[in-house]
Amino acid sequence: MADRSELEHIVERTVSQVLQGHFSQMREEIVRRVLDELPHDLGSGVAAESNGATPSDLLREVATVHAGTTQKEILRALLDGVSHHSGRTALFVIKGGSCSGWQGRGFEDNDSVKEFPLNTTRGLPERVLQERTAFTGQTIDMDPRFVDQFGGPADEQILMLPLLLKDKVAALVYADNGLDGSHRLDSASIELLVVATSAWLELTSARKQAPRETGGYADAPPAPPVQAVSNFNDPFAGHAPRHAAAAAPAFEHHAVPEPAHAEVVSAAAPSAAVARADAGAPMSEEDADTHRKAQRFARLLVDEIKLYNQAKVAEGRKNKDLYDRLKEDIDKSRSTYKKRYGNTVAAGIDYFQAELVRSLAEDDISIMGANFRR
Repeated sequence: MADRSELEHIVERTVSQVLQGHFSQMREEIVRRVLDELPHDLGSGVAAESNGATPSDLLREVATVHAGTTQKEILRALLDGVSHHSGRTALFVIKGGSCSGWQGRGFEDNDSVKEFPLNTTRGLPERVLQERTAFTGQTIDMDPRFVDQFGGPADEQILMLPLLLKDKVAALVYADNGLDGSHRLDSASIELLVVATSAWLELTSARKQAPRETGGYADAPPAPPVQAVSNFNDPFAGHAPRHAAAAAPAFEHHAVPEPAHAEVVSAAAPSAAVARADAGAPMSEEDADTHRKAQRFARLLVDEIKLYNQAKVAEGRKNKDLYDRLKEDIDKSRSTYKKRYGNTVAAGIDYFQAELVRSLAEDDISIMGANFRR
């Protein structure tokens, strides 16, 4: 009979395989559930009034959040997205009973938000922490020290939301319409982004905690050994508020090394990356990470196109004219991809083009139609 260590290894391997096999489906399910929370009139009313935002813009912002591979990247993408639907926004970290600023957008001095000690014993912050749901309020409901230092919004309306991780409030997200009131505060879009971010943080945390099988990428060199670090997965690892004597981490940490070249080499991508390694010039860790992020971002963009145009995709595949039906969405997403990765080391491999053929056309380029560039 197998001993305990053998059984434990079998269980770990099975859990890892199941998580890895269903990761993309889990991601798509998150997007679908988030979209279900959208107001029914978002496309014609609320979104159109919100600083020119549309449902397509929201999907793209969610895709950008999902393109993050670390908690820092994910949370920065969240703030960037929220800034499109507000005048000012800031994220406050909950640690050891203290709440302090992490990053801000739209303030006269964004750096001044960092480490600002937010009082959560009264007003809106206290209510959001206790009830773990989003609330709107007025300037008078905010920490008066915050208002004194940064000023109050033009319409005196503020929004505060909890960023939940494993049913605990890990951070608070603040938003208003700015000092001059030139931006509309779109509460529905902001809440959608925060919910999507919470779900994505949960999923990426679960994925990183799952034991990984070595190998699986025959052409990629083995990853270098990684030293275990207790706060490897903490976006606020270096964020120790000066006003807090002791700070417990807001996120759980697991020192799980990631493979250096995961997802870089795929059947859909050209063999240039493999050839470079075979020629005696393997990718650096940084370059491999850029390739991985580029490929993941391409997948998210194409997933967005599929999700938002299901009927057109079905008809396009049937009539082999997918590109003609989705030209505007494809060209816009291609432009977004090139802006982010067109001037990086990943530019040599067109992951977006490869993903269009692999995922959208199901590996049959003829389905894209005659007007699709080869």
